[in-house]
Amino acid sequence: MARSLDLLPASFGDFRRKAAKRLPRFLFDYIDGGSGAEVTLRRNTADWEAVQLTQKVLHDATRLDCAVDLFGERLEMPLVLAPVGMGGMTARRGEVQAKRAADKAGIPFCLSTVGICSLEEVGSVSDRPAWFQLYMLKDRAVVKEILDNAWALGVRTLAFTIDLNVLGTRYRDIRNGMAGGLGLWGKLRSGPIDFALHPRWAFDVGLFGRPHGLGNLTAYVKGGSHTRDFQRWVGAQFDSSVTWKDIEWLRSVWKGNLLLKGILDIEDARQAVALGADGMVVSNHGGRQLDGVASTAVMLPRIADAVGSETVLLVDGGIRTGQDLVRALALGARAALIGRPWAMAMAAGGEAALSRYLDLVRTDMRVAMALSGVSTAGAIDRAIIFDA
Repeated sequence: MARSLDLLPASFGDFRRKAAKRLPRFLFDYIDGGSGAEVTLRRNTADWEAVQLTQKVLHDATRLDCAVDLFGERLEMPLVLAPVGMGGMTARRGEVQAKRAADKAGIPFCLSTVGICSLEEVGSVSDRPAWFQLYMLKDRAVVKEILDNAWALGVRTLAFTIDLNVLGTRYRDIRNGMAGGLGLWGKLRSGPIDFALHPRWAFDVGLFGRPHGLGNLTAYVKGGSHTRDFQRWVGAQFDSSVTWKDIEWLRSVWKGNLLLKGILDIEDARQAVALGADGMVVSNHGGRQLDGVASTAVMLPRIADAVGSETVLLVDGGIRTGQDLVRALALGARAALIGRPWAMAMAAGGEAALSRYLDLVRTDMRVAMALSGVSTAGAIDRAIIFDA
């Protein structure tokens, strides 16, 4: 039987299929999955697709500019690579490769507190500062040290995740043992057997991609040699008691741009503005927290109507294409973040695959702009949305 041709990936779905073949099952499901029955996960993408654009013809499309300014930084398109916990496991030192691809594309990369690579390692890629994402830990002295280190390394934009006071119920992680509950056979299936079935990943990441700790927390996890050691430490340190008073404290110790990531309610958005946040990310954690909540495509215009003139709005969750970027800007966002797409592209083929994906997004955005009758990203507004 003739071997099928390995076609060039042209969409997020293509990269996802390649990632599914290359990653161990537990890791693919960790990235791909959501909470509960994954209702919100599906809504996130479906509701962006449901936003109809107005087609405008005979518009000069010779000069299309996707660039935007965000916090004094020029972005070649309104996109940020979102923080992905353990994103460095998708390919060898995956977050470093992702930072290189982001630099090439002229967009920011945001490193997770629980990333595999440290800020120092990611920062060594170029002089362009990364963004940093923070989870609140019980030991505020440790948080302050982490923030001081980030500032010293050039970080000026901090995204504080506020929708993880408890961990969502993620069935896929439970089944694969990432949330416990496996017997001996389950542990073998999600470990040695899974690795043996994915030898390329096992050698590239499992063997030659070490260390597998959480780089930003190495100084605090004494004797940690395995990702599970770090996960246990984070579990013990994770602070579920965080309230708006802690946002006041964070605002007092962080002198850079402060984004609150996880806003999905109008009153919460107003509170964020009142406490001095520089911006917010309309987000439901990619459908990984409370299943059944509204999609970000539905909530973005409502929050934009309430506080859009007072703050910088970003959005994540379900963004897959350049058309989605145009939709996000039309509904009130200044830019969008993507997590799963960059992680899937990285797993599919490392930096080169991610660069290809970002090129496809930019091309798709230009097409959407040209056929919607706008020449610059700054000119995109709700006038290009078809209201049936």
